[in-house]
Amino acid sequence: MQLSIPTPTTSAVAIGPLTIHFYALCIIAGTTVAIWLGNKRFIKAYPQAIGVVGDVAIFAVPFGVIGGRLYHVITTPEKYFGARRHLMDAFRIWNGGLGIWGAITLGTVAAYFAYNRIARSRELPSFLAFADALAPGVLIAQAIGRWGNWFNGELFGRPLDAPWALRIPQYLRPAGFEHIATFHPTFLYESIWCLIAAAILIAFSGRFPVGAIFALYISIYSFGRFFIEGIRIDEAHTVGGLRLNQYVALIATAGGVVAFTRILRRTR
Repeated sequence: MQLSIPTPTTSAVAIGPLTIHFYALCIIAGTTVAIWLGNKRFIKAYPQAIGVVGDVAIFAVPFGVIGGRLYHVITTPEKYFGARRHLMDAFRIWNGGLGIWGAITLGTVAAYFAYNRIARSRELPSFLAFADALAPGVLIAQAIGRWGNWFNGELFGRPLDAPWALRIPQYLRPAGFEHIATFHPTFLYESIWCLIAAAILIAFSGRFPVGAIFALYISIYSFGRFFIEGIRIDEAHTVGGLRLNQYVALIATAGGVVAFTRILRRTR
């Protein structure tokens, strides 16, 4: 048999009346790591900030999940609205479908207001310093969260004949690919890219002005996501041969580079 990465035969486990979805466990595990690392980095630079990361996460995490789901539903409405569709499926996030762009945007907005509310009563640095401290951990959280797609057998790429190809069971293969068994494991590509990006941010922490690390996070992640997104074969809206998420990735990459450049120039 050809060497390949198998798709798990189950994506959940039942314990009595409780069903635990591995997709949700990946998100929880990633969030836990992000909070732990972010807290460690932030209080190392600002000892008076003990407990701040956890307090902000109480607001940022749920809003990040809501933002991610809203982005997914808005950009793929045909999955939830119309004939033979069930609106309640929009709330079943354990089946997959969290847009990272929406998660970052709404999660960051919630974190901004929560952090500034706390900062008023304590001697804390600007929100950008807080964002810099959290950025590597968020990338690691994304790396862990992508394994939820593996458990669900979703968001894989074009057909691939290689030892690292992902073997997809027939019932999960999209139309037109029923007789093809192995595909690009895009979840693995993105997970590795996020870990590489996190290592880069940690290596350069303290070498750039406040806010630069977060800008690098946006630009580096989005740059890699553009190419990984182009490999995927799941249904998506396309314009000019590019998927919608590729355009978003291009805009985010450019925005991150511009922000990083301006921060350096302003400091100089």
